[in-house]
Amino acid sequence: MTATTATTTGPQARYCLAGDEFLFVELSEGMTLEAFFRSLSITQRLRTMSIPGIIEICPANASYQVRYDPVQLSAELLKETLETLDREVSAQEVRTVETRVIEVPVLYNDPWTHETLMRFRDRHQDPSGTDLDYAARINGFDSVDAFIEAHSASPWFVSMVGFVAGLPFMYQMVPRERQIQVPKYLRPRTDTPKQTVGYGGCFSCIYSVRGAGGYQMFGVTPMPNYDPTGQQPHINDSMIFFRPGDIVKHRAIDREEYDRLSADAEAGRFEPRVVPFTFDLDDFNRDPDGYASRIEEVLHDH
Repeated sequence: MTATTATTTGPQARYCLAGDEFLFVELSEGMTLEAFFRSLSITQRLRTMSIPGIIEICPANASYQVRYDPVQLSAELLKETLETLDREVSAQEVRTVETRVIEVPVLYNDPWTHETLMRFRDRHQDPSGTDLDYAARINGFDSVDAFIEAHSASPWFVSMVGFVAGLPFMYQMVPRERQIQVPKYLRPRTDTPKQTVGYGGCFSCIYSVRGAGGYQMFGVTPMPNYDPTGQQPHINDSMIFFRPGDIVKHRAIDREEYDRLSADAEAGRFEPRVVPFTFDLDDFNRDPDGYASRIEEVLHDH
């Protein structure tokens, strides 16, 4: 099958075979909440259909990929099904998805990422300061504290999970002109502490394991997001906590609370605040700041 397009009310989707078992669908060349909503809506509908032959469904920022068994399901039939779902999603008058709001405690400006970033200043755009200093300055904030407030005040969509097992990529739910943007390191580091809250381009992330990385480092969370041992009660048998479509709200914490929550996680008794939520894209677009306040209220009322 060669790459083809299908017309909807949004940008045309591009369908490409990736080997014998994968169909990749590009919905937009640029990342927007509309493109991600479309990807999430299509893949959620596809998952509920339980079609024989579909092995795995992976939504991403502005695309998605489906792994299938070609013995049970032909590429042509799969493509026709996806085109139908795309038309249904594009035609719906009420644009909602069922998801959850998750509070993520963060110790910003922590000693572990600070020690790490100081070891790798030769790979950074501005060796004279920290990653937070640099991010605050290039985004026009008067202080690091003001930058941290902006990062923690707005909600974030988990747009995809991957590259490293359990690592969520998060897209800031604010008007585009207010999005934080920070380039990655000039050269990647060979070390990043586990559960580091990082930033690259317009995406925030949480490193699930210790390892190499190139995102700016802002802090750490005590909340495990990847558990191959099965010791964390908030993580199921998939070993991965975050899912595409999750809405994340960061909460700045101090060292005392971080130590307490870390001890809870070590003992297998960490309990994140998680609330079921119906996200309405049109309500959000009409009043992003009001919607952010609503998400905050949902967490506090839980």
